Amino acid sequence: MEDVKINSIINDINEKMKNVEGLNELYALKVEYTGKKGIITELQSGIKEATDKKAYGMSLNKIKTEFNSKYQEKEMEINDRILKEKLESERIDITLPSKRIRRGTKHPMTMTIEKIEDLFVSMGYDVVDGPELESDEYCFERLNLPKNHPARDMQDSFYITNEKLLRTQTSAVQARYMESKKEPEPIRIIVPGKTYRRDDDASHAPQFGQIEGLVVDKKENNVSLADLKGTLEIFARTMLGDDLDIRFRPSYFPFTEPSYEVDVTCFKCHGKGCNLCKETGWIEVFAAGMVHPNVLRDNGYDPEVWGGFAFGPGWDRITMFKYGIPDIRLLYQNDIRFLKQFDRKDD
Repeated sequence: MEDVKINSIINDINEKMKNVEGLNELYALKVEYTGKKGIITELQSGIKEATDKKAYGMSLNKIKTEFNSKYQEKEMEINDRILKEKLESERIDITLPSKRIRRGTKHPMTMTIEKIEDLFVSMGYDVVDGPELESDEYCFERLNLPKNHPARDMQDSFYITNEKLLRTQTSAVQARYMESKKEPEPIRIIVPGKTYRRDDDASHAPQFGQIEGLVVDKKENNVSLADLKGTLEIFARTMLGDDLDIRFRPSYFPFTEPSYEVDVTCFKCHGKGCNLCKETGWIEVFAAGMVHPNVLRDNGYDPEVWGGFAFGPGWDRITMFKYGIPDIRLLYQNDIRFLKQFDRKDD
């Protein structure tokens, strides 16, 4: 290969490299010289016809070396320029005031349920759970609520099919837990979980939390209404403080007999009457009572031998009382302005 031709090709390479501005142009130049039909590729194919193959090969290597050297040099130059431009455009001005990093915090309902679980575990209870999509049998029939029972109307339910619904109460786990025992044995459990009813106002939500409590033992051990009252008083005083009044009043629930409701004085008006407590001065916190004999019998426990009590506070309302939250809907809106109030809040 003649020296004149070699120098001409090298000069062309240097000239074209000088005019390259971006990576796309650089890659196009590489194709022009080293692609399938590139200049260097064609020169390589000509080595077969060269008279002096050694000299031809040395000349070709000189061209390839020059091209590769200039290519790498230009590529590094372009990449350095791109990096500098990016760093300049994204440069952080350390003289600007910093932005406050928002820290996460536990949801107030999470803090409440954890405290409730700790309390009952310390009293010897087990924490269990069950399905939220429940069958009509376990949600109602096993709890002494047969089909067409009028008490079902009080639990406006979200039915998925004729026999499947979103559970209206965690009491359904009572039946499942008793049934799971091969032989009847003492039970002391709480069942925290989500429940669903068609309610929506300042003190009710379509989805709400409930903690079902169940204690079953042999009648010879004298599990009585006094034990239930004492348990609920410990719970109320621990969770809500000693400055609230507690009221027990008779009520009706198909799965307990006798039954009663437990109210505490409204934290907003302190018993004077307001929109939150519907002008009564009281807010219901518990539904409770002695386990109905039919419930025991239907789930494998002889009511002549076994007895016990059940209770069901809503952790939403407990949270409202504990932290002074006037509207239950605030608990489900995930508004950071509301939630940040509980950051590092003393329990």
